[in-house]
Amino acid sequence: MSVTRMALVGLGATGLAIGGSLANRVDCELVGAVDKNPDVGGKDLGDLLGLGPLGVEVVTDIELLPDVDVAVVATTSDLVQVAGTLMPLLERSINVVSICEQLAFPWQSHPELASELDAAARAHGVTVLGTGANPGVLMDTLPLLLSVLTQSANRVVVRRRTNMSRYGAILSKFGLGLAPGDFAAEREAGTVIGHVGFEQAIAAVAAGLGWQLDEIVVDGVEPAIVSRSRRQGAHAVIEPGTISAVTHRARGLCGGDAVIDLEIMFGFFDDSDDVQPGDEYRIEGGDQVITLASATGFESFLSTIAAAVNVAAAAVDAPAGLRSMGELPVLTLASKGTRMRVEAIS
Repeated sequence: MSVTRMALVGLGATGLAIGGSLANRVDCELVGAVDKNPDVGGKDLGDLLGLGPLGVEVVTDIELLPDVDVAVVATTSDLVQVAGTLMPLLERSINVVSICEQLAFPWQSHPELASELDAAARAHGVTVLGTGANPGVLMDTLPLLLSVLTQSANRVVVRRRTNMSRYGAILSKFGLGLAPGDFAAEREAGTVIGHVGFEQAIAAVAAGLGWQLDEIVVDGVEPAIVSRSRRQGAHAVIEPGTISAVTHRARGLCGGDAVIDLEIMFGFFDDSDDVQPGDEYRIEGGDQVITLASATGFESFLSTIAAAVNVAAAAVDAPAGLRSMGELPVLTLASKGTRMRVEAIS
């Protein structure tokens, strides 16, 4: 089995979790890491991962990364910002896998930038792939896979209630932990924006089904639950009287009808809440209705890590250019738990 040389770009909560998983893969070798935070610059990556020294020094400038096969980028949801990180990697002929939601399918939302990234990747014979931080596979690739079971899909409906208690810095964009009045002010100021990636997910589903949409509508994020108790997360605390869950909705319209209808509730959930984590995917077909439901939901943080880790090595063999998850063969997306060290599984 060949070993893929990996680098991490971005060492927040999600980046470190991805790194911990990659370090336990027999087909991957972590040989580089970069984060702009000067407090982690010069430290050993293994120490940050809680694994003990790996002999991999964290650098603060992407140009100082060693030569690698794949860089896993876990920095920001904004594609315009992350493109400044992607381009230098592509120009060094490094394959890129990123959890940036807007990279998942940017052809409609960022056509010029998508073309530039695609051209750079093709010119250097590498792949750039956005897995999303929700992850994107749950919002676009999974509905497309389910649509295989009907000959004529007429409508796609996704309802997710996802636990956010494992996340760190990303929580600020949802407004979790804010008092209701502060939430309204922050949303007005543009600080609270909710989920990033609805437009890309809807565009990906429409493209896969061969639909031409008239419009994609993304609503503003709304408070859903004000907590009556203190809720402790891995990196944040929700105090009583503050917002513990928000709802965000988006629709793809055709002829005035919402043919793609997405809704996600993001939160720190508690047994006292009227709603609990859970997911439902429904494909309304001409011959039958396909429904996939999970009573507990697909845990967002763990799913994000798994999606990025499972496809990271596959990026090396994927066709050059800007690719979406839906373009990869199913076998390359499948779980690679057999490639983990036994002690990591037990």
